[in-house]
Amino acid sequence: MSVILPDVRDRLRAAGQVTFTVPDPDAGLGLYAGEATPHGTHRPWNTWTDLADLLGAHLLTPQRAGEGRVGLTLRTHAPARDPDHAGYGPDGDWARVNKLEDPVFLATFTEALRRVNPPPGGRVLALGVNAGHELDALPLALPDRALAVVGVDLDPAAVQAARTRHPHATFHTLDVNALPPELGRFDLILALSLLQSPGVTQDVLLATLRRHHLTPGGGLILGYPNARYRGGTLSYGARMRNYARPDLSLLAADVTNARRGLQKHGFKIFVTGKYELLLTAIPAQAHTPTDLEL
Repeated sequence: MSVILPDVRDRLRAAGQVTFTVPDPDAGLGLYAGEATPHGTHRPWNTWTDLADLLGAHLLTPQRAGEGRVGLTLRTHAPARDPDHAGYGPDGDWARVNKLEDPVFLATFTEALRRVNPPPGGRVLALGVNAGHELDALPLALPDRALAVVGVDLDPAAVQAARTRHPHATFHTLDVNALPPELGRFDLILALSLLQSPGVTQDVLLATLRRHHLTPGGGLILGYPNARYRGGTLSYGARMRNYARPDLSLLAADVTNARRGLQKHGFKIFVTGKYELLLTAIPAQAHTPTDLEL
């Protein structure tokens, strides 16, 4: 790989596309990357998808290239704007994002919802709800619960889009930094891809939620993005401005601070996920359901 990586990178930079043949990963199931096969050095499929992501390229559909080998083509992404540049509302790129199409997010979010285990008829508060795609996971994870869902977003158009998608829920156009007391208390509070937003101070918001909006037996699910979108495709790793490669230091600090703060107030903490890390907080004395899988 120390030879392949720089060579493929240079060819992509020069031509925008590179094709090469490798031993068929399917023929080496059970081998470790780097072990020898009759057709060359074995490397699993995820090696090539990771290489494509690392180099900012698409891995096109592999083609057979003779016995025991396949041809791989990597093509650089067409220039694409970050979703932030298109705005936040329902006409922007963020409204096109459905995290439930990521199987890891779907599985870990479902597990987190079941871990919090709100009671039948319980109340759910979703902060920064945007178009409300993630709320589709509630009936999937908890099909036997008639939950009362309240969503909050700062963008009126996003609130209307969420209201159209979930007509039985209640939505408000509000700043999460100024939640009114009359919202009441909730058995589950969701804050996905919100706490690192400009204008949000994590410690202050979490303290407000804990003191004024969480029931004594309630739990929280906090989402921290660990990826960016590039041409509609998830690319792993939290990015910092002016850094060429992902730097996870700020993400790790935010997750650690939230974990420590909530543990001090009697919560058990679970951290799961990949492209979005989910921090799930439940009361220390709460019973954790055994059947968490989708």
